[in-house]
Parts: sequence; structure tokens; C-alpha cells
Amino acid sequence: MPLHMDGPLSDLGTWTAGDRCSIARALSVVGTRSTMLILREAFYRTTRFDDFSRRVGITDASSAARLKELVDVGIFVKQPYRPDKGRTRYEYVLTTMGEDLLPVVLGLMQWGDQYLQDDDGPLDVVDSHGEPVRVRVTDDRGSEVPMNELRVRIA
Repeated sequence: MPLHMDGPLSDLGTWTAGDRCSIARALSVVGTRSTMLILREAFYRTTRFDDFSRRVGITDASSAARLKELVDVGIFVKQPYRPDKGRTRYEYVLTTMGEDLLPVVLGLMQWGDQYLQDDDGPLDVVDSHGEPVRVRVTDDRGSEVPMNELRVRIA
């Protein structure tokens, strides 16, 4: 069942999300395969340029472009380090803005495990007690809200 649209939103023929659509804006930042896989790797504790390229399986040029975009928008910060007292290099560390993408990445993983894998998927995400975690839509009290109870309204 689709979301219930409130008030003037109920007539889909009279309005459009337009330039202010938060989904469209978010996709303009994180909407490529390579960007999502770089984020996956960052959540797996990857921080170094060469490791992103290798683990995601993209060229150095693609990694450089994606990481620059993610730094420019504020998802990563570059922090200097000096391996073996050699020349200064940079690692890429998630900011709070980047960390807030965790439910998005885990939600995609959860969906892929459920619908695109023959088994339960290759990895489990668990809490510190070993209990599985799930991404869900909840209200401010933490209670799960089913889709048929959700409403969309003008902010």
C-alpha cells in the first residue's frame, strides 16, 4: 500500500516535488554505484585511497573523483598521515553527515539480502551482544510504523 498523501498533496496532478525534493538531492550526492560502495567500505573501516580503489574495484581516477565529491559535500574529511615517516598522505574519515548514512547503506544491504540473495546474504550486522539489527521505520518513541499508517504532508 502506498503512502497516504495529506491535504494538497493528495491530488498528484496539481503538484510536483521539483527542485526541493530531498530524495533527488540525496541521489545527486550518493546515487552512483561507486559512491555507495565507497560508503560501504568506509563503514567497514576503510580509510585509505588505495584501499578504496582496490576494495570497490574501480580505477584510481574514479576513486579520486568520488572521494573528492564526498569531501566537498562534507561526507568525508581528509586527514593527513605519514606512513613509515614517508611523504604525507591522506586518509578519508566519515563525518557525522557521513555516519548518518549508515541506515541507508544497511537498508540497502538488508533489502538485497532478502530479495537478491539465494540464502540470507554473506554478512550479518549484529549489535555488541551478537543480536541481529534491522533498519525499520519508527516513530520518535521507537515503535515501528507500518507503511499503511504513514502520511506525507507539507512541512
